[in-house]
Order: sequence, then C-alpha cells, then structure tokens
Amino acid sequence: MSDIYATPETLHRLRTPAGPQRDGQPWWNRQRTSSMPTGRYACRDSGGVPELSSRRWPGRTLEYPPLWCSVDLRDGNQALANPMNTRRKVRMFSLLVEMGFKEIEVGYPSASETDFNFVRDLIVHDRIPDDVTISVFTPARPGLIDRTFEAIQGVRNGIVHLCLATACLWREVVFQMSPDELRALTVSSAGQVARLAAAMPRSNLRFEYSPETFNLTEPEFSLSVSNDVISVWDACVDRPVTLNLPSTVEADTPNVYADQIEWMHDNLAGRQSVILSVHPHNDRGTAVASAELALMAGADRVEGTLFGNGERTGNVCLATIALNLFSHGIDPQLDFSDVDYIRSVVESCNQMPVHARHPYAGELVYTAFSGTHQDAIAKGLAALDATAASTGRDQAELPWEVPYLPIDPKDVGRSYESVIRVNSQSGKGGVAHVLKSRYGMNLPRELRIEVAALVQKITDENGTEVNSRQLWDIFRTNYLEPRPSLRLAQFACDHDDSGAHAAARLFTADGHELAIAGTGDTPAAAFADALAGEGWAVTVRQIEEHPIPGSAGTRTAVYALVEVKGISAWGVGVDSSPDTAASAAMLVAVSRAA
Repeated sequence: MSDIYATPETLHRLRTPAGPQRDGQPWWNRQRTSSMPTGRYACRDSGGVPELSSRRWPGRTLEYPPLWCSVDLRDGNQALANPMNTRRKVRMFSLLVEMGFKEIEVGYPSASETDFNFVRDLIVHDRIPDDVTISVFTPARPGLIDRTFEAIQGVRNGIVHLCLATACLWREVVFQMSPDELRALTVSSAGQVARLAAAMPRSNLRFEYSPETFNLTEPEFSLSVSNDVISVWDACVDRPVTLNLPSTVEADTPNVYADQIEWMHDNLAGRQSVILSVHPHNDRGTAVASAELALMAGADRVEGTLFGNGERTGNVCLATIALNLFSHGIDPQLDFSDVDYIRSVVESCNQMPVHARHPYAGELVYTAFSGTHQDAIAKGLAALDATAASTGRDQAELPWEVPYLPIDPKDVGRSYESVIRVNSQSGKGGVAHVLKSRYGMNLPRELRIEVAALVQKITDENGTEVNSRQLWDIFRTNYLEPRPSLRLAQFACDHDDSGAHAAARLFTADGHELAIAGTGDTPAAAFADALAGEGWAVTVRQIEEHPIPGSAGTRTAVYALVEVKGISAWGVGVDSSPDTAASAAMLVAVSRAA
C-alpha cells in the first residue's frame, strides 16, 4: 500500500526549516531558521516614515463615511487580462451610479481609443447624472494631458487627475530624473492642466494630484511637491484640490501609512482647501486596515474598487470598508442591499470571480459548516425570534446580535437558507436548524443527536455535504415513513371518564389488515395497549409535539421514543390530528425497534 503522505521529491523544491533557533526564542517555540533569502528584504531605515512626536489617530474611531471614489473603470480596468469593452464599461458605470457613488473615475482617455470613446459617449449622450462627478486620469506628460482634455470637452462636472511617481527608486530608475527635475515636470504639468481648464468655462472642473508611490517617498519631498501643485491650482475652500496619497506598492504595516497620512494632514499648507484622499493597494494584504487607519489619521476620501480588483493583489476593497462601517451602525451612504446582484455585475464586467470567502459578498461568508458554529448561530437566531415574539416587533427592527454573523445576511439581500450547510463537520445544532427553518420540524434534543450522527455517517462515507432537500430525504426515510413491518391505515380515539379508547387499522408487512383496540390514560397509552394486545409490548418513554408553522391548515408533528424488548427507537408522525400523528410516530418507532 502506498503512503498517502509521501510526496515525490521531483514535485517540489521545499526545504523544511532546520537551522538554529533565533537568540532568545522561547523553549515552547520549536520553529527553526529557514533557508529563505530574508537578507534581501531588510526593513527600510530611511525615507517614507515621518517623525511624529505624538499620534492622535490611535485614539480615534470612525464616526462617518468618507467621500468614496470608485476607480473600477480606470485602475481596476487596467489590471484586467481582458480590459472592459464599451458594453461592460456602461454596465459598471450604471451599477456605480445606482449604488450611490458621486465620484467615479471613468477612464484613462489617453491610454486607448476605447477609454477615450467611452468618456465621449458619457458626455455627448448626457449619461452622467447632475450630482455625479466623473474623473479622468492622466500622467504628467504634455501630449497625454492635451488628449485628456479633448475627451472631456462639454462635461458638466469633472475632475482631472494628474499623476506622477515621486519615490526615489522611480525617480532614479524609471524616470532618471533628479528631485528638482521631477518637481519641475510636475509643476509644469499642473500649470498646463490649469490653463486648459480655464479654456472650458462652461465646465465645472476640479483637480486631483497623486504623488504616486507616496508611501515610499521621503515625506518632506512629498509635502513640498504637493504644496507646489496646490499653489499652482490656486486651491480654496470653494474650489478644493483633491490630494490623493497612494500606497502604490504596499510596503509597511498599516500604522506606518497612518503616520504618513497624519503627518501630511498636519503639515499641508491650506489644509482646509484640500480634500485629503488615500488610495491603498493590497500587496501586504492589509489595504482595508490601511484605509481605515488613514481615515482616523485625517483622510477625507478613499479611492478603491468593488471587491478589490487591481494590479497585483489589487486595490482596497470599497465594499469591505463600507460594510465594515455598516456593521458598526454607520451609514456608508452606498447601497449594498443586493450584494449578490452587485457581485454578479462586477464578475461579468471584470470577467473574474469574486472569491467565495470574500468579506460580506463571497458565496460562503454567511455559511457555517462547523457544528459548534452552527449550534451558536441557530441559538442566536432562535433568541432573536423569541425577542421579536415577546416584544411584538419585527425581527428586522431588532439590534442584530447573532454569534459568528457580524451583520444580518438579509440586510444585504441574502436569505437564511444557506447560513447553515451540513457536511461531516456539522453537529446537531446545524442539522436541527435546517430541519426547523426549512421544514418546521423542531426535534427533541436526544433526537437531534441521533439524526446528526446518522447524517455525519452518511457525509463521512460520501465525502460531500448534503443540501436541505437531501437532509430532509434522510430524515423522512428514517423517521417519518412507515417501515415494511407495520403501517397505520386508520386511527380513532374517544375519551370518557375511564380514559382514552383507541381503535386502529394496521397493515402488516405482508399486506394483511389488522384491527386493534386498547385503553389507557392518554391516546398514546391507549395505542400502546392496543399494540400490546397483538404481541408488541411497547413502553412509551417520551412524547413531544408542536404545530408546524406555515403549514396548510393546522398540522402537528409528534416525536415518540418507545422501547420494545429492551430496544429504544424514535419515530415521527405528522397529521392534522395530534392523536393520529402520535400513533403514526409510535408505529414508526416500533417498526424501527423491530
């Protein structure tokens, strides 16, 4: 037999860490030094990290949403293997408007005819709502700036977004410019933007400047160039300049970016005339944290994409930040009430799937497979239902407090049906929740344990999950349907001072009809007496019943635990008559015990 844990050496180049432990490593930490070339990536010891005598942002909390700017149609589009055609661009733009975005970067007009023509189409055919401002992106190059202004002729409300990288590595390697040369090019380009805008007096144009790779640039240089551009554009409170500070390649922990933003916030000239914007990328996987801390540090605006599409690991995910705010009771001023629709449009436009575990929007993010999670969620939902019933309020009006679910799935257009799904990791709570929420069957605790064990055995053997219909089939086949040995054809029960008198007709396994009768304190006891008369000595150990909510007419579910010849078994019956349901449940239990 082959060793399933053995991996052929030719399939990988992993080298299990086996070096010495670091100095001072605790005895309980057995990790060893690896052979990874760590020395190539030493922490930066200069540039990009400002000196702050005291930090205010750690003591702040978010209280309101930022100004949002979607860059799905520009930065996101540039990162696609198959950039959007006009039809996909129109669909994305329409979605962003429907969701409530008021600033939308619609393209890079000098980069392609598709982008240029799309911007023209929006303007010429009056597709831009009066309260929406479109933004167009241009590098600091004279010819590209001219082409950008050709694209926006006739726009009502627009932003011209000027961008040039400022970090030392880019200056020396990419542009081969000195700091003064780069500053001169930036200021000259800002002046060109101002002159061309002045030639469009019927358009309400504002300006945006991005010192790209801001987070890797010496703080003093970023500040100096930004102040120069703001001065050229003659920023004022009534016509503020957007200063966008990108972490173009995320290189530090989010607290460093927050320090950088707070330092700029404190030192900018004419801060009241500046909309301070951030544009985090996700190279370290912390773009959302960087954006949130930057807002605490003084930022007013966030640029990003829906679900984080962008170069490399992507831009910051605006859906995540917005719904993080929502989960704290802050209106994001964007509508996510149908998150599955939003996701489907974005997937269609980007031709890329949104991961099943993506926060708030992924297919599985409101789903629990673990038994302990399922049990906690089921109890939380039940407690919410109980509170709603006792207060007479709709559940949707109550404060949301359910374990493992930060928001109510229904608030973003999801149902509870997929909250709990059943596989081999599931427990009694999950199985019971599905049977109750989908089929109205509120099983006794002991029966929940038994059914869960049966389901786990089946899922272990199959190696797959079972959906709600398959779970119901398992339950129905084992606990509701009559077994071949006995089947109830008719049941009646009368009551008088002496007790209950049961009469029933049964069909045996070979198809013969059998009439039985018995007397007892209760209908269940009377039916047990009737069965005993035919040789089935039955002891009723437990009987529970409840009405089935939402059923046609009034139906009752009865759960019966009986003992026959020392063997205990559960049976379930459902009928409009509680007495008939009880006798059916007992008969199934007797058949199962036999």
